[in-house]
Amino acid sequence: MTDSKDEILDVAEAKSSEVTSPPKKGPISFFSGAVTSGLLAWLCLGLSRQTVVYFTIHSPSYTSPIAQSVASGFKTLVIGMCFLATFTFSFIGLGLALVFIRSLIDGMSIDPD
Repeated sequence: MTDSKDEILDVAEAKSSEVTSPPKKGPISFFSGAVTSGLLAWLCLGLSRQTVVYFTIHSPSYTSPIAQSVASGFKTLVIGMCFLATFTFSFIGLGLALVFIRSLIDGMSIDPD
């Protein structure tokens, strides 16, 4: 019974001693991320525009001031979330595009001596 425990411990120690580093990201990974994020930003911008148009055409008209306040708050929240998603994806896409360009420049400047 102790032999099997020792074998399990030996296998566990051997696996823990094998430290593997995560694979290094390359320019293709940065480029695909920038394109994906840019596409999502473009889609969110379209959604934001459609949301603004919808809430402009369908303005709420409630007799109760509380209901009017809640409707106005909801409209502001929805429009704000749409534009926040647009900004976030745009900012991430821009950052990944800059990292892509930097990785290309760093790759060219390495001297193979």
